[in-house]
Amino acid sequence: MPLPFLTADSAFDARHPDGADDSPLPYDDHSGWRRPYRPGPWRVGAGALLLLLASFMLLATVIVAFAGALSGAFACLAAASLVVAVALRILRVGVWVSRDGLRRVTLLTTRTIAWGEVGEVRTVQQPVRWLGLPRTVQGQALTATPRGGERLALLTDHNADFLSRVEAFDRAADTVEAWADEYRPAYLP
Repeated sequence: MPLPFLTADSAFDARHPDGADDSPLPYDDHSGWRRPYRPGPWRVGAGALLLLLASFMLLATVIVAFAGALSGAFACLAAASLVVAVALRILRVGVWVSRDGLRRVTLLTTRTIAWGEVGEVRTVQQPVRWLGLPRTVQGQALTATPRGGERLALLTDHNADFLSRVEAFDRAADTVEAWADEYRPAYLP
């Protein structure tokens, strides 16, 4: 079963297996939402652990159902379904781009900004959160500044996708900046 939220740069990887980039937008079809990078090992590991926990919860659901406590079985099923939903949402977290705009997906919210509203997309040095925890370290962040709004951090080099993967962060940041240059109206700064 294909999982489209896990595939990102399949067209890029097919054209450039060594990582060389001769085109800023290595996609032939720009119509749908796509993540311009692959999820990192920390994010995939967290999703896998949650799915493993959900499988044990589903096993407990079967055992409780065979024991005859249907209300307990429904409670276990609801809890397992919630864990599966959180695991899938963790795998979807990140930045998505399309011809229509820029989408930042977090665990609880999704914010979409049309390219016409994006004033600037650039990489800056700033304190960033380490794996999303309250601890901050000095690092790089790809930021977008919506017109009339405050700067929004899209990606950091210390999040679950790019921790210890500097080249992957640079490539993802360059790709998002290329999408912004391609689709942002020319009259914006």
